[in-house]
Amino acid sequence: MSEFTDRLREHPENRFAAPLHQIDINKVANQLSAEPLQGKRLHRQETLYKHASATIALFLFEKDAYLPEHLAEGVVSVQVLQGKLRMNVDGQANELSAGQILVLAPGVKHDVRALEPSRMLLTVCLQAK
Repeated sequence: MSEFTDRLREHPENRFAAPLHQIDINKVANQLSAEPLQGKRLHRQETLYKHASATIALFLFEKDAYLPEHLAEGVVSVQVLQGKLRMNVDGQANELSAGQILVLAPGVKHDVRALEPSRMLLTVCLQAK
Protein backbone atom coordinates (compact mmCIF):
# COMPACT_ATOMS: atom_id res chain seq x y z
CA MET A 1 0.00 0.00 0.00
CA SER A 2 1.43 3.38 -0.94
CA GLU A 3 1.51 6.41 1.35
CA PHE A 4 -0.47 9.48 0.27
CA THR A 5 1.61 12.61 -0.11
CA ASP A 6 -1.34 15.02 -0.31
CA ARG A 7 -2.66 14.16 3.16
CA LEU A 8 -4.46 17.06 4.90
CA ARG A 9 -3.76 15.75 8.40
CA GLU A 10 -1.21 13.72 10.30
CA HIS A 11 -1.50 9.98 9.67
CA PRO A 12 -4.02 8.33 12.07
CA GLU A 13 -1.43 5.87 13.30
CA ASN A 14 0.56 8.82 14.69
CA ARG A 15 -2.43 10.97 15.71
CA PHE A 16 -4.00 8.34 17.95
CA ALA A 17 -0.84 6.79 19.47
CA ALA A 18 -0.81 8.86 22.69
CA PRO A 19 -2.52 7.48 25.83
CA LEU A 20 -4.42 10.76 26.39
CA HIS A 21 -6.25 13.04 23.95
CA GLN A 22 -7.70 16.42 24.86
CA ILE A 23 -9.63 17.75 21.89
CA ASP A 24 -10.88 21.28 21.32
CA ILE A 25 -13.92 20.62 19.13
CA ASN A 26 -14.34 24.30 18.20
CA LYS A 27 -10.71 24.52 17.08
CA VAL A 28 -11.06 21.37 14.96
CA ALA A 29 -14.32 22.68 13.49
CA ASN A 30 -12.68 25.98 12.55
CA GLN A 31 -9.81 24.12 10.86
CA LEU A 32 -12.26 21.87 9.02
CA SER A 33 -14.27 24.90 7.86
CA ALA A 34 -11.14 26.23 6.17
CA GLU A 35 -10.65 23.04 4.15
CA PRO A 36 -12.12 22.83 0.65
CA LEU A 37 -15.16 20.67 0.08
CA GLN A 38 -14.21 17.50 -1.81
CA GLY A 39 -16.16 16.82 -5.01
CA LYS A 40 -19.94 17.07 -4.69
CA ARG A 41 -19.95 16.44 -0.94
CA LEU A 42 -21.44 19.18 1.19
CA HIS A 43 -19.82 18.02 4.40
CA ARG A 44 -16.40 17.83 5.98
CA GLN A 45 -15.34 15.30 8.57
CA GLU A 46 -12.41 14.42 10.75
CA THR A 47 -11.85 11.40 12.92
CA LEU A 48 -11.00 12.78 16.35
CA TYR A 49 -10.10 9.43 17.89
CA LYS A 50 -9.98 5.80 16.84
CA HIS A 51 -8.88 2.81 18.85
CA ALA A 52 -9.93 -0.81 18.51
CA SER A 53 -13.71 -0.78 18.02
CA ALA A 54 -14.32 2.85 19.06
CA THR A 55 -14.37 5.83 16.70
CA ILE A 56 -15.24 9.46 17.44
CA ALA A 57 -15.66 11.80 14.47
CA LEU A 58 -16.69 15.40 13.92
CA PHE A 59 -18.88 16.26 10.92
CA LEU A 60 -19.57 19.74 9.56
CA PHE A 61 -22.53 19.92 7.19
CA GLU A 62 -23.55 22.64 4.80
CA LYS A 63 -27.32 23.12 4.45
CA ASP A 64 -28.87 20.17 2.57
CA ALA A 65 -25.77 17.98 2.94
CA TYR A 66 -26.79 14.35 2.95
CA LEU A 67 -25.35 11.01 4.02
CA PRO A 68 -27.26 8.19 2.29
CA GLU A 69 -28.79 5.31 4.18
CA HIS A 70 -26.24 3.06 5.84
CA LEU A 71 -25.73 1.05 9.01
CA ALA A 72 -22.99 0.20 11.47
CA GLU A 73 -22.43 -3.13 13.15
CA GLY A 74 -22.23 -1.44 16.52
CA VAL A 75 -23.80 1.22 18.72
CA VAL A 76 -24.01 4.64 17.05
CA SER A 77 -24.38 7.87 18.99
CA VAL A 78 -25.10 11.13 17.14
CA GLN A 79 -24.83 14.36 19.11
CA VAL A 80 -25.84 17.59 17.40
CA LEU A 81 -23.51 20.36 18.52
CA GLN A 82 -24.88 23.10 16.28
CA GLY A 83 -27.69 23.41 13.75
CA LYS A 84 -30.45 20.96 12.91
CA LEU A 85 -30.37 17.48 11.36
CA ARG A 86 -33.03 15.07 10.15
CA MET A 87 -32.23 11.39 10.51
CA ASN A 88 -34.48 8.77 8.99
CA VAL A 89 -34.14 5.66 11.14
CA ASP A 90 -35.84 2.55 9.81
CA GLY A 91 -38.30 4.80 7.94
CA GLN A 92 -39.04 7.12 10.90
CA ALA A 93 -38.01 10.79 10.61
CA ASN A 94 -36.22 12.26 13.64
CA GLU A 95 -35.33 15.95 13.83
CA LEU A 96 -32.42 16.76 16.10
CA SER A 97 -31.30 20.19 17.27
CA ALA A 98 -28.20 21.37 19.10
CA GLY A 99 -27.90 19.65 22.46
CA GLN A 100 -29.78 16.51 21.43
CA ILE A 101 -28.38 12.97 21.10
CA LEU A 102 -29.75 10.01 19.15
CA VAL A 103 -28.45 6.54 20.02
CA LEU A 104 -28.92 3.63 17.61
CA ALA A 105 -28.60 -0.06 18.33
CA PRO A 106 -26.27 -2.10 16.12
CA GLY A 107 -27.44 -2.74 12.56
CA VAL A 108 -30.08 0.01 12.43
CA LYS A 109 -30.37 1.64 8.99
CA HIS A 110 -30.27 5.42 9.00
CA ASP A 111 -29.45 8.46 6.90
CA VAL A 112 -28.58 12.06 7.79
CA ARG A 113 -29.65 15.36 6.20
CA ALA A 114 -28.66 18.82 7.40
CA LEU A 115 -31.67 21.15 7.53
CA GLU A 116 -29.27 24.03 8.17
CA PRO A 117 -25.49 24.34 8.58
CA SER A 118 -24.70 21.88 11.36
CA ARG A 119 -22.02 20.22 13.47
CA MET A 120 -22.37 16.62 14.57
CA LEU A 121 -20.27 14.48 16.89
CA LEU A 122 -20.45 10.81 15.94
CA THR A 123 -19.38 7.95 18.20
CA VAL A 124 -19.39 4.37 16.94
CA CYS A 125 -18.51 1.34 19.05
CA LEU A 126 -18.38 -1.70 16.79
CA GLN A 127 -19.32 -5.11 18.11
CA ALA A 128 -16.60 -7.72 18.45
CA LYS A 129 -16.82 -10.39 15.76
